[in-house]
Amino acid sequence: MRQLPDPKIMMAIKDLALAAKTTVDGFMSGLNSSRLQGEGVAFSQYRNYLPGDDLRALDWKAFARTGRYYIRQSEPEKTITVQVVVDASASMNHDCDGYPKIAYAKQLAAALALLAYRQGDRVGLTTFSGAGVQRIAPTQDGQQLHRIYHTLGQVQAEGRFAGLDDHKSLFRNQGKQLMVILTDFHEHAGELTKLLALLRAQGQEIIVLHLMAGNELTGRLGNYDALQDLETGEIVVLGRSRAKPQLLDQYLETSRKTLLRHNVYYELVNANETPAQALRAFLVRRNKPSG
Repeated sequence: MRQLPDPKIMMAIKDLALAAKTTVDGFMSGLNSSRLQGEGVAFSQYRNYLPGDDLRALDWKAFARTGRYYIRQSEPEKTITVQVVVDASASMNHDCDGYPKIAYAKQLAAALALLAYRQGDRVGLTTFSGAGVQRIAPTQDGQQLHRIYHTLGQVQAEGRFAGLDDHKSLFRNQGKQLMVILTDFHEHAGELTKLLALLRAQGQEIIVLHLMAGNELTGRLGNYDALQDLETGEIVVLGRSRAKPQLLDQYLETSRKTLLRHNVYYELVNANETPAQALRAFLVRRNKPSG
């Protein structure tokens, strides 16, 4: 795979369209196939004509060349609806050694939208924060990416997730979607977990990309034993430094098991690394038969 720019360099790119193209092109250059499943109807192979086959599927050019009847088989079109959901609550302002986590989330969301769009999928965007919910309905029209980039560019991480009652109708009657949720999974009373369970009950297929900074994963938080919750202002006591890795491992394992119990696909993403891991997780799930 072609070497992608350092995340700090990527975060300096303010043009989300350019950032998304740089990320996706760099990632795609490492794939063996130039065509991904779901891109549309593509020729697969010929087979001999059998009585009862639809005559419209006969390849008359092949007949002219060979004098034999062949059926031209194609892979079925497999476009889906992808909804990219960005958690823009205040905790996403966490510093990733030089840039806020929300900046990483914006660029990753833009790259995911571009990747889905290139595969022929309908793609939409939802962001939620203390300022409310913004939603762009999924479509495949030519201006959709511009709408998504513009909306992402305006998003500010602020406030906190208001809870299930304010969000449970967000995706009702929207049909089945593949929902890719970018979040730090910072919740106060299980509100995100409840929302995800509700969306699964509605039949949505969900990927959670759990964004954590490198300093969170290693426990390098400036040697502080207490930090301020960015959403509530509450002081959180971390305790003895040697206990921090164990607490982190317990938190991550609990988060993973909770989501898997609700049949939610979970992927931990280090926000100090390139977005390739997250894009790979999306593609694996995107090309897996739903069930």
